[in-house]
Order: sequence, then C-alpha cells, then structure tokens
Amino acid sequence: MFTKKDLKRISDILWEIPKSYRSDMRVPARLYSSEKMLEDIFRDRSVEQLVNVSTLLGIQKYAIAMPDIHEGYGFPIGGVAAFDVEEGIISPGSVGYDINCGVRLLRSEKSFPEVKPALEALGLSIYQEVPSGVGRSGRLKLKGKDLDSVLMGGAQSVIAMGYGEEEDMTHVESEGWLEHAAPDCVSERAKKRGHDQLGTMGAGNHFVEVGRIERIFDKTTAQALHLFENQVTILIHTGSRGLGHQVATDYITTMMKVMPKYGITLPDRELACAPFRSDEGKNYFSAMAASANFAWANRQLITHEVRHAWNHVFGQTGGTLHVVYDVAHNIAKLEEHEISQEKKNVVVHRKGATRAFPNQPVLIPGSMGTASYVLIGGEKSLEESFGSTCHGAGRRMSRTQARKTIRGSVLKEELKQQGIVINAGSFPSLAEEAPSAYKDVDAVVDVVHQAGIAKKVARLRPIAVIKG
Repeated sequence: MFTKKDLKRISDILWEIPKSYRSDMRVPARLYSSEKMLEDIFRDRSVEQLVNVSTLLGIQKYAIAMPDIHEGYGFPIGGVAAFDVEEGIISPGSVGYDINCGVRLLRSEKSFPEVKPALEALGLSIYQEVPSGVGRSGRLKLKGKDLDSVLMGGAQSVIAMGYGEEEDMTHVESEGWLEHAAPDCVSERAKKRGHDQLGTMGAGNHFVEVGRIERIFDKTTAQALHLFENQVTILIHTGSRGLGHQVATDYITTMMKVMPKYGITLPDRELACAPFRSDEGKNYFSAMAASANFAWANRQLITHEVRHAWNHVFGQTGGTLHVVYDVAHNIAKLEEHEISQEKKNVVVHRKGATRAFPNQPVLIPGSMGTASYVLIGGEKSLEESFGSTCHGAGRRMSRTQARKTIRGSVLKEELKQQGIVINAGSFPSLAEEAPSAYKDVDAVVDVVHQAGIAKKVARLRPIAVIKG
C-alpha cells in the first residue's frame, strides 16, 4: 500500500517514485497531483500499476500519471508511457479496451438564452437521433469492403458518404485517421461486432452533452477557436464500440501466448505485450489504428446525427454546428520526442490521457452536473509528459459502488433542479455516472494548468445530458 512517504516531491503538483523503490523499475514513475488529491489516488491500485509500467522493456524517461489516475486493466487509467520503437514493446492493455475513446466539441452560433426555451425539445431530439445503450445498432450496416473502407479511412470515409463536411477534418487529431491501419489484422468477430455500430453512443460514461460556456480564461485563444461566453456547445464522448473492445480482447490473448517466445516476464499479466517490431506487435498496432479510424468515423456520424437533431428543433434559424476539435484519449501513436538531448522515435501509449501538443486544443469532459473544459496544449508538455495531459475528472467510486449508494431517479431530479435536462436509458446507468462518483474536475484541471502542460481556455457548464 502506497503512502506519501514513498513519494519524492518534485514540486507542489509533481511527485516521483524513484527507481530505487523497486529493483525491477527501469525508469522512475511520476505523478501529477496536488497533495490534497493523493488520498483519493491511494485508495486503489493505480500507483502500484504505474510502478509496474515502469518495468516494461524499452520505456523512456518516466512512467507518467495524470491527476485523474485510477485503477485500470494492468495500465492505470490516466497513464502515459513512451517506448523505443526498436527496443521497446507495445501493449494492448496499455491502450485499453475502448480504443480511441475520445471527445469531440461542436460550437453553435447561438447563446444560452436563445436555446433555453427549446432545451427539453433539443435533449429529446438528440436522444431520439443518436442510438445509445449496450449493443444498440445504428442506421448504417456495413460489411466487406464498405467496412474495410471505414477502417482504412476513418472519419474521411463517412464524409465521403455524405455525413459531414471536408472542413470538419481540419479540426480533428491526425485529421481523423491513422495511416498504419490494416483491416486484415482485425478479426471477423470484431468486424461482426462493429458492422452496425457506427453512429451509436454506447453506454457507460459515454454521452452527448449540450453545454454553455460559463467562463473564458484565455480570450485570445478562445477567439481563435470562435468561442464566446454563454455560447451553446455540444460534446460527443464515445469510441470504437464493440469492434475496438474485441480487437483489445483478441490481442491481449495473443500477447499472453507469445510473451515466453520473446523472454518477456511481467509483474502483472494484464500488461501483456510484445516487441513493437515483432509480427504480433505490428499486427496489433495496425488493428488498433483501424479501430481508432472506426472511432473517428463513429464520432463523425454522430456529429451528423446531432446536426440533424439541432436542425429539427431550430430549423434555418439554428445556424451551423462547427467542429472545434476532436481528440483521442485511449491510443498508441508513433511520435518523435527529444530524449537525452536527441530525437527518438517512440510509440506513446495514452490510456485515459489526451494528447496536448503546444497550441493544440484539448477537451476535458467532466461528470454530469459539473464542468467540462477546453484547454490548450502547454509549452512544457513535450518536455515533461510526451505532449500529454489528463482526459477527464477520473473515477473515485466504482460503477458497482455508485449503483449501490446513489439512486438514479433522485439524481435525475437533483440535476433537474440545477437546470440540467437528462435523457437516459435507465436509472442504474445514470447512477453509475453521478458527479459524486468522480473526482473534482476543477481540481484535476488546476493541476495540469499549474504544471504548464495544458492551459485553461474555457469552462463549460452542462445544460442537457443524453446517455445510454
């Protein structure tokens, strides 16, 4: 069990577990957190998992945890690690089951007073337009070459089908696709699970959220992003659905089988991995890229559905919903970073962590009833965190615990009293995502802002939430 005594204080918001803590550590482990937040972090195994990550072959500089860290499958959620492409590994569990779970922010041309009278109708329209819930299928049923086209082309492929504008892609991380995708590396079972799920939200912590910009912190950056106070925005949070989950399952199984062949031993088998340059490593990377492309296509199609719902309510007076940005927070990417004063090619694993290159928009969703944030990547991010920051508030209560202690019907009424319209598939699923089940998003964002790895631009307040 970790305590604060095991940590070396680097600054008020940065702590280190030195290599000397455990004999198998290859690099130190670093944790971004205020002192006050450490108590919550020590409640689960996430810091132990971070130390386990530091033992992996080819890891560079540090194993890094963001302030929203909590226990995950092997690799902590809120974790970042970079591995040398020639000597290091790639690990499916270190990306996660929901490959390219991510967030897209749309901006409207309307202010909150203009939308408020139609808020109930808008929430219902989006709920009816965007399929949600476990196993729900969408309007597109893709098979064979059509599905492979999406796995190769990402968001661009569904725009070519008429579901969006070319301009949308200029505001998406990696322009909505990864070039190393190979549909042949995705199993038929994974394709079968995903073939009818494009344009669907899913369940769990996925949502579509209508919000208003409550506060602007950086007027210059906000103006560049066409954001203004009291503006109505829409957040879309979802990923690669059953397809990505099956890809993770398939390759975790594969990695567990082949580790002895490569002489890999681990402190936790959930970190199952293979050398990045191995056949298994290359195949997983290609399948993961295809899953990431599927997720970007999914958020693009949901964007089309949200626009349709918006136009249904507001007609020609509604104006256009523009994409502000779209970022992934469960992904592995090939990047070049400066390490020991030389440029090195690495594969950066971000699991529950967001890319935050300098001057790149960053989207941090909160929980229902709290705030979400627009940030901008800080100058220190490349040097300190491989261009990464947090991805959300971070859970402090398991879903099971939340269901036991929170009544969804009561929560819905409480949120209604706060002026938040809720459309959800069930009360238990609503309880799982209650604000009290999560950390304080304001405190999480303050840490990364103070660290200089991402700077606050705008704070969004939810006014309508649509969930599975």
